[in-house]
Amino acid sequence: MIFTLTFSSEEVENFRMVFEADSDSTFLDLHKAILSATGYPDDQMTSFFMCNDRWEKEQEVTLVEMGSSFEYDNMVMEQTHLDELLHDKGQRLIYIFDPMFERYFFGRLTEMKAGHVAGIVCKQKQGKAPKQLQTESEMEALNPKRGADIGLDDDFYGDSQYDEGDLDVDGFQDLSFEDGSMF
Repeated sequence: MIFTLTFSSEEVENFRMVFEADSDSTFLDLHKAILSATGYPDDQMTSFFMCNDRWEKEQEVTLVEMGSSFEYDNMVMEQTHLDELLHDKGQRLIYIFDPMFERYFFGRLTEMKAGHVAGIVCKQKQGKAPKQLQTESEMEALNPKRGADIGLDDDFYGDSQYDEGDLDVDGFQDLSFEDGSMF
C-alpha cells in the first residue's frame, strides 16, 4: 500500500510537505524524511502522536524507548511500521520537532492506494519550514501573552520579597523525620 502524508505548520504561511511512503516503512523512516526535507539536524527527542479528530494526542511513537503510560503501549519509531497505526484516509498525526516548546507539524494521511514505493519520498515541498528550535525570548515574541493569560509574571513565587530573616527557625525544631511521626 502507498500512503500519501501531508504535513503543514501553523507558524509559517504556505508551508507544506507531501510524502509518498510505502505502508511498510517505519516511523523512523518518516522522521528521517521530514528532517531531510526541512534541513533540521537529527539531535532532538522528536515524537509522533496519533491524534483524534480534534487534534488531541493519543498514541505516541518515540524516537527512543521511554516509559509508557497506562493508557497506551510504548512504541518506538524504529520498530513501528506506518500501517500499524495509520488505517484511514484523513487520519491525523503530529510530529513534534521542537520538544522544549512542543512545536509541531500537523499531518494527515491524505491518500491510500495499492502498490509499493521504495521507502519514503518527499513529492512536494512548498514554502520554508519554521526554525527548528526557538529560544524563550523568540517564543515570547511570537506569543507575548503566553504567561500573562494565566496570571504569571516575573515575581510568581514572591522571590523578590523573600527575606531569610523572616524564617522562624525555632518553629521547625519540633519536626523530626526519624520517628516516622510525619507520615
